[in-house]
Amino acid sequence: MPQIIILAAGKGTRMKSDTPKVLHTLCNKSMIDYIIDESKKITSSIDVILAHKFDEVKKKIEKKGVRIHKQNLEKFPGTGGALKEVPFTEDKILILNGDMPLVTSQEIQKFFEIDADIVMSIMKLENPDGYGRVVIENGNVKKIVEQKDASEDELKIPYVNAGVYMFKKEVLEKYIPMLDNNNAQKEYYLTDIIEMAVKDGLKVKALEVGVEDFKGINSKKDLAEAEKIMCDRIKEKWMKAGVIIRLPDTVFIDAYSKFEGECEIESGCVIKKSKIINSKIKANSVIEEAIINNSEIGPMARIRPKSEITDSKIGNFVEVKASKLNDVKAGHLSYLGDSEIESGTNIGAGTITCNYDGKAKYKTKIGKNVFVGSDTQLIAPVTIEDDVIIAAGSTVNKDIPKGSLAISRTPLKIVQGFYYKFFGKK
Repeated sequence: MPQIIILAAGKGTRMKSDTPKVLHTLCNKSMIDYIIDESKKITSSIDVILAHKFDEVKKKIEKKGVRIHKQNLEKFPGTGGALKEVPFTEDKILILNGDMPLVTSQEIQKFFEIDADIVMSIMKLENPDGYGRVVIENGNVKKIVEQKDASEDELKIPYVNAGVYMFKKEVLEKYIPMLDNNNAQKEYYLTDIIEMAVKDGLKVKALEVGVEDFKGINSKKDLAEAEKIMCDRIKEKWMKAGVIIRLPDTVFIDAYSKFEGECEIESGCVIKKSKIINSKIKANSVIEEAIINNSEIGPMARIRPKSEITDSKIGNFVEVKASKLNDVKAGHLSYLGDSEIESGTNIGAGTITCNYDGKAKYKTKIGKNVFVGSDTQLIAPVTIEDDVIIAAGSTVNKDIPKGSLAISRTPLKIVQGFYYKFFGKK
């Protein structure tokens, strides 16, 4: 079993954010969560090195079954410094960066399949200007040369360091204590081990990796580009599993949502932390932390957290929050919050469950085969029993017994000729 060490101590100043860099999200899931989850597909021996906003990041990942360390940035800054006080527990050790959320377990596994003392990741760039070059001969790394120090021939090399390494345990145990910070930045660099190992005749192999998989996140622009890639991967996975997605580029599906059976998602939809089963989500609808089962939602509907909708039709401009609906029709222009609605019930346009009194939330319970007329206000807490008709325009502030008609209307007053008097003309 290999060991994976994830470096996540940096401040990420170029992100220009109070949020720790590795806690920024792609498709609703943090960068560090992606990397840990992919690493766990390879091994259970995982160490995460933190420093900046240590407590905040630790709280996020402490239940993920990894060992957490705090880097002493004052004493041991830099990528090499991060490993100064970390125990090496396995024969092969992979060093990953906490800002590479697009890396997959399949790519990680390739490092362990190469027989070498060190496996160094390299990327081939069409324009490597600004990057140090990796000099390779017969698949072996000979040296890493900074651009300012490169010869004319070395500047033509398209290969650059991708920043991920696999070391044999004895290599790190030998060279980590030998690292120094005699450089302009006064930091301990992991790359110095490559130079020392090559001089000592160790086998240092290069592994070419994809630019997309090993893309680092250093700015909000990088984050947006990576999120686009991750979202495309998520949608591709579900389409391969049988989900119909209309105009996929317009649809957002996060990393936690799941689909079962025959599902169709129309353009412009946003689906977060939800489970969709045998359902159709029509255009421009938003589903958040909800379960949709054998139902039709939208277009332009919003289903908010803690909602469970089964065998129902929810139409345009209907908002549902923290409600359980079973075999219900709500065609348009309604708000159903903190409610339980049973089978055969029809919700008329403009219906509102008035669930909040300014201090607390209250529940509305509606039974079976209830017809709720348009422009009805249901003032919770209230219970509407089975087989009830509620007349349009009613305000319901008390429980309605089974089989009843509930009607609440102010008499209509007609003042003849008022229009002409008001505007002063006939």
